[in-house]
Amino acid sequence: MILYHAGFDVIREPDIHHGRKNADFGQGFYVTSDEEFARRWARHKKGADSIVNRYELDTAGLLVKQFKRDEEWFKYIFGNRRLEPDELAADVVIGPIANDTIFNTLGITTGGILEPEEAMRLLLTGPEYMQIVIKTEKAAGSLKWLGSYTLSESELARYKEQLIAEEKEYQTALAEALGEDFD
Repeated sequence: MILYHAGFDVIREPDIHHGRKNADFGQGFYVTSDEEFARRWARHKKGADSIVNRYELDTAGLLVKQFKRDEEWFKYIFGNRRLEPDELAADVVIGPIANDTIFNTLGITTGGILEPEEAMRLLLTGPEYMQIVIKTEKAAGSLKWLGSYTLSESELARYKEQLIAEEKEYQTALAEALGEDFD
């Protein structure tokens, strides 16, 4: 499987302990199989290059957990974002990226404004992008760095415009879904 990671460094040997512990799938090295999405994920930082690293992952002998955008996925992400112990036995976790309204949606649910089923429908609003997380040293050892390249300033600007447009579309879809729930 070919994977991509955008950042500011060439990363030949990923450190699974470097990332945030409260990310969607907990601590690990986050990549995607969608090169275009990795490019859009890249950011601009003064004095630094925006780099896309390319890897190959051999999953033979690895325990891989695949999530769909459903209740199990939601509970796992919510637990990780709240820094609850990550008890999932997996070397690699694959699944959708949670949009940043997950906590707002949960707040609306726990406040009694929405039923859990309605909240789940809201969490399914918008595009679905997949992420892959290398969770263990065993999996990191199965990840081979293939190379990297630098994105130009014009590419970064174009991707930023795409993200802004996509975020507007998402906010519109979310507002419409919320409006339907209150009609």
